[in-house]
Amino acid sequence: MSTPGSPVCEPDWLALREPADAEARAADLAALVAARLEPPLVVRDLGCGSGSMGRWLAPRLPRPQRWYLHDRDPRLLALAAASVPGEPVEGELSELTDLAGTSLVTCSALLDLLTAEEVAQLARLCVDAGAAALFTLSVTGGARLDPAEPLDGDLAAAFDAHQRRVVAGRRLLGPDAGAVAAEAFRVLGAEVTTGPSPWRLGPGHPELTEEWLRGWIAAACEQEPGLAADAGPYLRRRLAALAAGALRAEVGHVDLLALPAT
Repeated sequence: MSTPGSPVCEPDWLALREPADAEARAADLAALVAARLEPPLVVRDLGCGSGSMGRWLAPRLPRPQRWYLHDRDPRLLALAAASVPGEPVEGELSELTDLAGTSLVTCSALLDLLTAEEVAQLARLCVDAGAAALFTLSVTGGARLDPAEPLDGDLAAAFDAHQRRVVAGRRLLGPDAGAVAAEAFRVLGAEVTTGPSPWRLGPGHPELTEEWLRGWIAAACEQEPGLAADAGPYLRRRLAALAAGALRAEVGHVDLLALPAT
Protein backbone atom coordinates (compact mmCIF):
# COMPACT_ATOMS: atom_id res chain seq x y z
CA MET A 1 0.00 0.00 0.00
CA SER A 2 3.05 2.26 -0.30
CA THR A 3 5.00 2.16 -3.56
CA PRO A 4 3.15 -0.07 -6.06
CA GLY A 5 4.89 -3.41 -6.36
CA SER A 6 6.86 -3.17 -3.11
CA PRO A 7 6.10 -5.53 -0.22
CA VAL A 8 4.52 -4.13 2.94
CA CYS A 9 5.67 -7.00 5.19
CA GLU A 10 8.21 -9.76 5.05
CA PRO A 11 7.17 -13.40 5.67
CA ASP A 12 9.45 -13.78 8.71
CA TRP A 13 7.87 -10.76 10.43
CA LEU A 14 4.37 -12.04 9.70
CA ALA A 15 5.20 -15.46 11.14
CA LEU A 16 6.73 -13.87 14.25
CA ARG A 17 3.67 -11.75 14.97
CA GLU A 18 0.96 -14.33 14.18
CA PRO A 19 0.61 -15.79 17.73
CA ALA A 20 0.36 -12.31 19.29
CA ASP A 21 -2.15 -11.26 16.63
CA ALA A 22 -4.30 -14.30 17.38
CA GLU A 23 -4.25 -13.56 21.12
CA ALA A 24 -5.08 -9.89 20.58
CA ARG A 25 -7.99 -9.99 18.13
CA ALA A 26 -11.43 -9.34 19.60
CA ALA A 27 -12.98 -12.82 19.40
CA ASP A 28 -16.34 -11.43 20.52
CA LEU A 29 -16.61 -9.39 17.32
CA ALA A 30 -15.89 -12.50 15.26
CA ALA A 31 -18.67 -14.27 17.16
CA LEU A 32 -21.06 -11.38 16.44
CA VAL A 33 -20.43 -11.44 12.71
CA ALA A 34 -20.63 -15.24 12.61
CA ALA A 35 -24.09 -15.05 14.19
CA ARG A 36 -25.29 -12.61 11.54
CA LEU A 37 -23.93 -14.32 8.42
CA GLU A 38 -25.87 -17.00 6.60
CA PRO A 39 -23.89 -19.59 4.62
CA PRO A 40 -22.69 -20.19 2.05
CA LEU A 41 -20.21 -17.38 2.70
CA VAL A 42 -18.00 -15.43 0.34
CA VAL A 43 -15.11 -13.88 2.30
CA ARG A 44 -12.53 -11.44 0.94
CA ASP A 45 -9.32 -11.04 2.95
CA LEU A 46 -7.65 -7.77 1.91
CA GLY A 47 -3.89 -7.54 2.31
CA CYS A 48 -3.99 -11.17 3.36
CA GLY A 49 -0.24 -11.51 3.75
CA SER A 50 0.68 -15.08 4.60
CA GLY A 51 -2.92 -15.95 5.55
CA SER A 52 -2.94 -15.48 9.32
CA MET A 53 -6.36 -13.82 9.34
CA GLY A 54 -7.89 -16.71 7.42
CA ARG A 55 -6.30 -19.27 9.72
CA TRP A 56 -7.74 -17.45 12.73
CA LEU A 57 -11.16 -16.50 11.36
CA ALA A 58 -12.26 -19.40 9.15
CA PRO A 59 -12.85 -21.83 12.07
CA ARG A 60 -15.02 -19.18 13.76
CA LEU A 61 -17.41 -18.75 10.80
CA PRO A 62 -20.23 -20.99 9.59
CA ARG A 63 -19.58 -23.19 6.57
CA PRO A 64 -19.45 -23.57 3.65
CA GLN A 65 -17.05 -20.72 2.92
CA ARG A 66 -15.36 -19.46 -0.21
CA TRP A 67 -12.34 -17.23 0.36
CA TYR A 68 -10.64 -14.73 -1.94
CA LEU A 69 -7.14 -13.85 -0.79
CA HIS A 70 -6.08 -10.36 -1.92
CA ASP A 71 -2.48 -9.16 -1.81
CA ARG A 72 -0.01 -7.53 -4.14
CA ASP A 73 2.90 -9.78 -3.13
CA PRO A 74 2.88 -13.12 -5.00
CA ARG A 75 5.20 -14.72 -2.42
CA LEU A 76 2.76 -14.01 0.38
CA LEU A 77 -0.21 -15.11 -1.71
CA ALA A 78 1.44 -18.47 -2.28
CA LEU A 79 2.01 -18.87 1.48
CA ALA A 80 -1.59 -17.90 2.24
CA ALA A 81 -3.10 -20.24 -0.34
CA ALA A 82 -1.10 -23.15 1.07
CA SER A 83 -3.05 -23.07 4.34
CA VAL A 84 -6.25 -21.12 3.60
CA PRO A 85 -8.40 -22.75 0.91
CA GLY A 86 -9.18 -19.83 -1.34
CA GLU A 87 -8.54 -18.09 -4.62
CA PRO A 88 -5.45 -15.84 -4.69
CA VAL A 89 -6.07 -12.38 -6.16
CA GLU A 90 -2.92 -10.40 -6.90
CA GLY A 91 -3.25 -6.64 -7.16
CA GLU A 92 -3.54 -3.28 -5.45
CA LEU A 93 -6.41 -2.31 -3.19
CA SER A 94 -7.22 0.54 -5.57
CA GLU A 95 -8.10 -2.05 -8.22
CA LEU A 96 -10.97 -3.34 -6.09
CA THR A 97 -14.07 -1.61 -7.43
CA ASP A 98 -16.97 -4.01 -6.80
CA LEU A 99 -17.73 -6.33 -3.89
CA ALA A 100 -21.07 -7.63 -5.18
CA GLY A 101 -21.83 -11.11 -3.84
CA THR A 102 -19.42 -10.77 -0.92
CA SER A 103 -20.66 -11.79 2.54
CA LEU A 104 -17.71 -10.52 4.59
CA VAL A 105 -14.71 -8.28 3.94
CA THR A 106 -11.89 -8.66 6.41
CA CYS A 107 -8.33 -7.48 6.94
CA SER A 108 -5.68 -7.37 9.63
CA ALA A 109 -3.21 -4.55 10.37
CA LEU A 110 -4.12 -2.81 7.11
CA LEU A 111 -6.22 0.30 7.76
CA ASP A 112 -3.39 2.31 9.31
CA LEU A 113 -1.49 1.99 6.01
CA LEU A 114 -4.33 3.65 4.11
CA THR A 115 -5.48 7.24 3.61
CA ALA A 116 -8.79 8.66 4.77
CA GLU A 117 -10.01 8.66 1.17
CA GLU A 118 -9.08 5.01 0.70
CA VAL A 119 -10.85 3.98 3.90
CA ALA A 120 -13.96 5.92 2.89
CA GLN A 121 -13.97 4.20 -0.50
CA LEU A 122 -13.56 0.79 1.11
CA ALA A 123 -16.46 1.47 3.46
CA ARG A 124 -18.59 2.55 0.51
CA LEU A 125 -17.80 -0.64 -1.39
CA CYS A 126 -18.75 -2.79 1.61
CA VAL A 127 -22.01 -0.95 2.27
CA ASP A 128 -23.02 -0.86 -1.38
CA ALA A 129 -22.52 -4.64 -1.57
CA GLY A 130 -24.39 -5.30 1.68
CA ALA A 131 -21.25 -6.97 3.02
CA ALA A 132 -20.19 -7.12 6.64
CA ALA A 133 -16.70 -5.86 7.47
CA LEU A 134 -14.35 -7.13 10.18
CA PHE A 135 -11.18 -5.04 10.27
CA THR A 136 -8.72 -6.07 12.97
CA LEU A 137 -5.53 -4.81 14.61
CA SER A 138 -5.52 -1.17 13.52
CA VAL A 139 -2.94 0.66 15.63
CA THR A 140 -4.18 3.25 18.11
CA GLY A 141 -0.84 4.69 19.23
CA GLY A 142 0.64 5.51 22.60
CA ALA A 143 2.53 2.28 23.34
CA ARG A 144 3.07 1.74 27.08
CA LEU A 145 6.09 0.00 28.60
CA ASP A 146 6.54 -1.36 32.09
CA PRO A 147 8.69 -0.37 33.90
CA ALA A 148 8.29 3.15 32.53
CA GLU A 149 11.17 5.42 31.56
CA PRO A 150 11.18 9.18 30.87
CA LEU A 151 11.97 8.65 27.18
CA ASP A 152 8.91 6.46 26.58
CA GLY A 153 6.53 9.32 25.87
CA ASP A 154 8.83 11.08 23.40
CA LEU A 155 9.45 7.85 21.50
CA ALA A 156 5.76 6.99 21.42
CA ALA A 157 4.79 10.44 20.13
CA ALA A 158 7.48 10.35 17.44
CA PHE A 159 6.48 6.86 16.36
CA ASP A 160 2.82 7.85 16.10
CA ALA A 161 3.79 10.87 14.00
CA HIS A 162 5.84 8.55 11.78
CA GLN A 163 2.76 6.37 11.29
CA ARG A 164 0.89 9.46 10.04
CA ARG A 165 3.61 10.46 7.58
CA VAL A 166 3.15 11.26 3.90
CA VAL A 167 4.37 8.48 1.57
CA ALA A 168 4.39 9.05 -2.19
CA GLY A 169 1.88 11.86 -1.78
CA ARG A 170 -0.42 9.79 0.46
CA ARG A 171 -0.96 10.78 4.10
CA LEU A 172 -1.27 7.56 6.07
CA LEU A 173 -3.89 7.35 8.80
CA GLY A 174 -1.71 5.53 11.31
CA PRO A 175 -3.30 5.64 14.79
CA ASP A 176 -6.36 7.51 13.46
CA ALA A 177 -7.42 4.65 11.18
CA GLY A 178 -9.86 2.93 13.51
CA ALA A 179 -11.79 6.09 14.33
CA VAL A 180 -11.84 7.23 10.70
CA ALA A 181 -13.13 3.85 9.53
CA ALA A 182 -15.82 3.72 12.23
CA GLU A 183 -17.10 7.16 11.23
CA ALA A 184 -17.02 6.28 7.52
CA PHE A 185 -19.25 3.26 8.12
CA ARG A 186 -21.60 5.12 10.49
CA VAL A 187 -22.15 7.91 7.97
CA LEU A 188 -23.23 5.24 5.48
CA GLY A 189 -25.74 3.75 7.93
CA ALA A 190 -23.87 0.62 9.01
CA GLU A 191 -24.04 -0.80 12.53
CA VAL A 192 -20.56 -0.30 13.98
CA THR A 193 -19.02 -2.05 16.97
CA THR A 194 -15.40 -1.67 18.06
CA GLY A 195 -13.29 -3.48 20.59
CA PRO A 196 -9.73 -3.16 21.92
CA SER A 197 -7.20 -5.68 20.63
CA PRO A 198 -3.85 -4.75 22.19
CA TRP A 199 -0.66 -6.67 21.77
CA ARG A 200 0.67 -7.67 25.19
CA LEU A 201 4.37 -8.22 24.75
CA GLY A 202 7.10 -9.35 27.07
CA PRO A 203 8.54 -12.67 28.27
CA GLY A 204 5.77 -14.62 26.52
CA HIS A 205 6.84 -13.25 23.11
CA PRO A 206 10.54 -12.39 23.54
CA GLU A 207 11.56 -12.44 19.87
CA LEU A 208 8.56 -10.42 18.75
CA THR A 209 9.05 -7.97 21.62
CA GLU A 210 12.66 -7.37 20.60
CA GLU A 211 11.82 -6.92 16.93
CA TRP A 212 8.93 -4.59 17.77
CA LEU A 213 11.11 -2.58 20.16
CA ARG A 214 13.90 -2.15 17.61
CA GLY A 215 11.47 -1.11 14.89
CA TRP A 216 9.55 1.22 17.21
CA ILE A 217 12.71 3.04 18.23
CA ALA A 218 14.09 3.20 14.68
CA ALA A 219 10.87 4.70 13.29
CA ALA A 220 10.73 7.23 16.13
CA CYS A 221 14.31 8.31 15.47
CA GLU A 222 13.63 8.58 11.75
CA GLN A 223 10.78 10.95 12.57
CA GLU A 224 12.68 12.85 15.30
CA PRO A 225 16.46 12.56 14.72
CA GLY A 226 17.13 14.38 17.99
CA LEU A 227 16.09 11.25 19.85
CA ALA A 228 18.92 9.18 18.35
CA ALA A 229 21.56 10.16 20.92
CA ASP A 230 19.57 8.61 23.76
CA ALA A 231 18.08 5.77 21.76
CA GLY A 232 21.10 3.43 21.88
CA PRO A 233 21.44 3.35 25.68
CA TYR A 234 17.65 3.16 25.98
CA LEU A 235 17.50 0.11 23.71
CA ARG A 236 20.29 -1.63 25.63
CA ARG A 237 18.48 -1.09 28.94
CA ARG A 238 15.20 -2.33 27.50
CA LEU A 239 16.76 -5.44 25.97
CA ALA A 240 18.51 -6.25 29.24
CA ALA A 241 15.19 -5.98 31.05
CA LEU A 242 13.55 -8.20 28.45
CA ALA A 243 16.27 -10.84 28.84
CA ALA A 244 15.69 -10.75 32.61
CA GLY A 245 11.95 -11.26 32.11
CA ALA A 246 11.23 -7.81 33.56
CA LEU A 247 9.95 -5.88 30.52
CA ARG A 248 6.38 -5.74 29.31
CA ALA A 249 4.75 -3.60 26.65
CA GLU A 250 1.20 -2.94 25.55
CA VAL A 251 0.73 -1.85 21.95
CA GLY A 252 -2.73 -0.49 21.33
CA HIS A 253 -4.92 -1.76 18.50
CA VAL A 254 -8.62 -1.66 17.79
CA ASP A 255 -10.91 -4.10 15.93
CA LEU A 256 -13.95 -2.87 14.04
CA LEU A 257 -17.09 -4.70 12.98
CA ALA A 258 -19.49 -3.02 10.56
CA LEU A 259 -22.76 -4.79 9.79
CA PRO A 260 -25.39 -3.86 7.22
CA ALA A 261 -28.22 -1.96 8.87
CA THR A 262 -31.18 -4.15 9.79
